[in-house]
Amino acid sequence: MPPKSASDQQFSRNLLDVLIRAGLVAVLTIYCYLVFRPFLELMLWSMILAVMLYPLQRRLAAHLGHHEGRAASLIVVVGLLILMVPIYLLGTSLVDSAQQVMETLRSGSLRIPPPSESVANWPVIGQPVHDLWQQAASDLSGLIEKYRPQVRELLLGLLGKIAGIGTGILLFIAALIIAGIIMAFGELGHRSAHRIAVRIVGPERGEPLVELCTATIRTVAQGVLGIAFIQMLLVGVGFVLMGVPGAGLLALAVLLLGIIQVPATLITVPVIVYVFSSEGASLTTIVFAVYSILAGLVDNVLKPLLLGRGVDVPMPVVLIGALGGMVASGILGLFIGPIVLAVGYRLFWQWVGDQPAGDGSGGMGSAG
Repeated sequence: MPPKSASDQQFSRNLLDVLIRAGLVAVLTIYCYLVFRPFLELMLWSMILAVMLYPLQRRLAAHLGHHEGRAASLIVVVGLLILMVPIYLLGTSLVDSAQQVMETLRSGSLRIPPPSESVANWPVIGQPVHDLWQQAASDLSGLIEKYRPQVRELLLGLLGKIAGIGTGILLFIAALIIAGIIMAFGELGHRSAHRIAVRIVGPERGEPLVELCTATIRTVAQGVLGIAFIQMLLVGVGFVLMGVPGAGLLALAVLLLGIIQVPATLITVPVIVYVFSSEGASLTTIVFAVYSILAGLVDNVLKPLLLGRGVDVPMPVVLIGALGGMVASGILGLFIGPIVLAVGYRLFWQWVGDQPAGDGSGGMGSAG
């Protein structure tokens, strides 16, 4: 075998040097990711809140002598005070509901009406459902004892979901505080984002990329999450003043339905029916019904105002992002998912539409 030339030996040394450097960079990157992974969702949510609230912070700073930190602190304090309302409603609702269930079970006053005979005629599941329902109506304690393991798993799962909601609330509070710190250094953050974008896509596309991401975050956060939060507050206040059982949980359900773009009337109409059936028709119940209907439809007024500005994002993208985020990351993913997916969606279609002339980019060149 002929000896290797000097150029081949130099190439081998250079290749080995590149592979070693790439391996070290990969190891460092993976280790940094593992260290940062527990804080990834928290930091994502903090950045989303900072981008969404930064225009408000700039306006407040202009009235406070251009003190960026003072304006950011004011936004955080007011935000925490506003958050106390739904947190208080949810907490008291959970406690009251748990106490009512425990008192009902201890007193043995829980009665389930017997099923109608037509239930047995349902296709496939009719007879099993009828038999189970009949047993629950005649001997509920025996049925609970029979299915004790399943009931225990169900209760443990429910407690886990409630704990997840509590964890999500704490993370949201922490994210708001971190967002205030980010907003206090907003100009530095914008310059850093611009430098990163320029390094990734070049100087000509760096600023448009930052603007696109910023506009998408603000549009989805204000037009989807903001509307859902406002609707939850309006509906929840009405439920609490009317003394509806589980008002906090029902308000939380309104928030979740608003995020996944489902009408809140799925909650408000059954509650109105319950109030009329339990308290009858009176001036109070009529006012409550009108208020609940209007609060449940307020999104139809707010959406054209908030979603009509900035970047348009199709609602299926928001829905998939909300459901997928909730499955992947729980209650916090429900908020982060739509925004992250919307940003990815807009970046993808910008990349599709950014083709050289003559490449035949007609047809579906852009999605919005």
